[in-house]
Amino acid sequence: MSTYTPIVDEDKCVGCEECVDVCPTDVFEMQDGKSVPVNADECLGCESCLEVCEPAAIVIEGL
Repeated sequence: MSTYTPIVDEDKCVGCEECVDVCPTDVFEMQDGKSVPVNADECLGCESCLEVCEPAAIVIEGL
């Protein structure tokens, strides 16, 4: 189990899919036009998603 927990703020997410594309462990999936961390247990804490998320809709607990 991962010590990192990615959380997406649906109000901030613009549905650009950048986090889906950049995540090396496929944590994120698009659902209803928003990013959802469907495989949160796979998060490595690499922060790639944070770097590409322009509206800063993602936080990773445990960093």
